[in-house]
Amino acid sequence: MSLPKLHVAVLLGGWSSERPVSLMSGEGVAKALEARGHRVTRLDMGRDIAARLAETQPDVVFNALHGSPGEDGTVQGLMDIMGLTYTHSGLAASVIAIDKELTKQTLVPHGIPMPGGRIVASEELYQRDPLARPYVLKPVNEGSSVGVAIVTADGNMGNPISRSARGPWQEFDHLLAEPFIRGKELTTAVIADRALMVTELRPKSGFYDFDAKYTDGMTEHICPAEIPDEITEACKEIALKAHRLLGCKGTSRSDFRWDDERGVKGLFLLEVNTQPGMTPLSLVPEQARHCGMSYEDLVEAIIAEALDDAAARKAAHEGPEA
Repeated sequence: MSLPKLHVAVLLGGWSSERPVSLMSGEGVAKALEARGHRVTRLDMGRDIAARLAETQPDVVFNALHGSPGEDGTVQGLMDIMGLTYTHSGLAASVIAIDKELTKQTLVPHGIPMPGGRIVASEELYQRDPLARPYVLKPVNEGSSVGVAIVTADGNMGNPISRSARGPWQEFDHLLAEPFIRGKELTTAVIADRALMVTELRPKSGFYDFDAKYTDGMTEHICPAEIPDEITEACKEIALKAHRLLGCKGTSRSDFRWDDERGVKGLFLLEVNTQPGMTPLSLVPEQARHCGMSYEDLVEAIIAEALDDAAARKAAHEGPEA
């Protein structure tokens, strides 16, 4: 792959709970681009971002934001209005994928296996359990396992959950309740419409939460996962199908739980991440590396798809010459 030398604005930081991760992702991307000879402007997301983008006038924007407003369609809509070319998914895919309930409504009718469950008001949890224990509670529209809690029969949260117990019910008015799926944590990256491989994640303690994801040494990555071929192929097939159904661009990462006592019927997609991490511990760069793609190649491949997509949309808009 050979890209022309570009002026790339790297959007990073912002004010979501995932700001520290975004700063690491964005800095990694910026250094990779500079190593390839591109001109890079780092833009820490602020309320004045429209004015700063207009002043910067980049050839392309690399969106390295995580969480709202960089992953939920807000920034995507802004850049659409400004006519900017940017990486990763557009407005519609971002709006749907950040919302776990909207994602289910989009994917399940097409045969994608996802856990059941329902949205509950946090106030309800202090009266009764929404599902039989064990079950999982998570925010509807946060990423990186922010605010995820596993409610078990022998936990110390109370029964019903106590108002004083620490958990996402203290931070969010509504939560998604899902049955807990025993077994393995798996993930598959899709880059440029190609599913790469499957990684198993083995946290040293607890489950694969925010700290386990971004603290060195807290999670063992088995890459490729030591699982049956039929499960590997099922993960890749589901990840690619979900990527296409949602209309994702650039790269996405699909996270799964697999109950290994149930075979392929025990495989469930949990969520699709449209802005996967690009930190040194992140899963997409790791899978790309195992497939022979360097970090710099990965960054340029994401930009190349954004440029190709923008050119295709421009050609379709302009139509054939008279």
